[in-house]
Amino acid sequence: MSDSLGGGPVAAPPAPPPQTTLRRRLAELRGPAVAPHPLDARALAALAANPGCRRRALLDGAGVDKAALAKALGSPAPFGQSQFAFMRGNAFEAKVKADGGTELMRLLADRIGGQEPPPVPGEVSVPDLSAAGPEGRTARTALALREATAAGAWALLDHPLLALEVAGSPAYLEPDAVVVRPDGRWTVVEIKSFPMIDGSADASKVGAAARQAAVYVLALERVAARTEGAEVGHQVLLVCPKDFSNLPTASVVDVRKQLSVTRRQLTRLTRIEDIADALPEGTTFDLDRCSGAQLTSAVDAVTAAYAPECLSACELAFHCRSRARERGAVEALGRSVRGELGALTTVTAVLSAAHGDTGDPDDPTVAALRRAATLRAEALADADPAVADRTITDLAVAEQAVADRAVADGADRPGTEG
Repeated sequence: MSDSLGGGPVAAPPAPPPQTTLRRRLAELRGPAVAPHPLDARALAALAANPGCRRRALLDGAGVDKAALAKALGSPAPFGQSQFAFMRGNAFEAKVKADGGTELMRLLADRIGGQEPPPVPGEVSVPDLSAAGPEGRTARTALALREATAAGAWALLDHPLLALEVAGSPAYLEPDAVVVRPDGRWTVVEIKSFPMIDGSADASKVGAAARQAAVYVLALERVAARTEGAEVGHQVLLVCPKDFSNLPTASVVDVRKQLSVTRRQLTRLTRIEDIADALPEGTTFDLDRCSGAQLTSAVDAVTAAYAPECLSACELAFHCRSRARERGAVEALGRSVRGELGALTTVTAVLSAAHGDTGDPDDPTVAALRRAATLRAEALADADPAVADRTITDLAVAEQAVADRAVADGADRPGTEG
């Protein structure tokens, strides 16, 4: 092809960079006019806990609002946080950080300590981290961390923004605070509104906070690797209300185990561009342009790895559970059950093997199922029919109670603070 002046051939335009192409593809998936839903540390910790779920990896990477998507699919998740709890959490955090973080620094010195003396009021710098866009705030945070480390002084970074690449797509994370000590050590601070009674808090909530903090530590390590003299502490300061008051207290949480698990799980995630490339042409999750049937088809085009634990961690869990039950997938019974059943992936196949219709009798799994079926038949044969019917009813009620409890445990998901 020649240009209009009769010169030489016109050079083809350069191919867009891979990252630009990926961002364009992800924008098409969520809808060109839809702003991306931020991927926070809670969602990232839940994603790391289930690295085999391509559906969540893609939707989180594309910035799709999973709560709105679940509602459009007809399976809304009963997650969220009341306005009262939201305001209470914000008020408590403001109290902890008041007066330049004086109380926060006192708690840090009391719980973690160090070689240097605790800072006196006015000694702690609080750098301005405001900037345009997430990229600008991330760069400003990194600069503030480097400057504070080089100065060898105390610094409190209030809501810094960190970047972490997840399956080939950047995720922006915002811890409550990061403290820089004069010796160059960086400490993550997590401020939660659940109480710490008699020096201890609910174990499940502390575990969730530890997994969330591990994500922040992982992102900070990326910055520290490029900062001379910096070291990220694996001890996180967890600040909560004391007993039933609004007075802050704190405890130290070692997140090395959670950090190791999170790092390993994130490396197992399939890259988002590979998942997107496998989708049918024209697939989109645009809530403004797609009907419920179209959204259902788009969601079902991406494989999921459902487990009952998802009920307290993912907004799409109820849709995925419904689909798993329709297929008779054994995953709906739990990961431990799925692991025990080996190659038997459906309830139909399990029952068929248990009744002796299919399966190799030399297979240990099949042999165990047939033994269990025999014992069950013998027990029911000796039981009063009314008792047997009541037992089946009680099992169904127990199953529903377990599901309800999982939802209750995740009532803070995916709110701002819990």
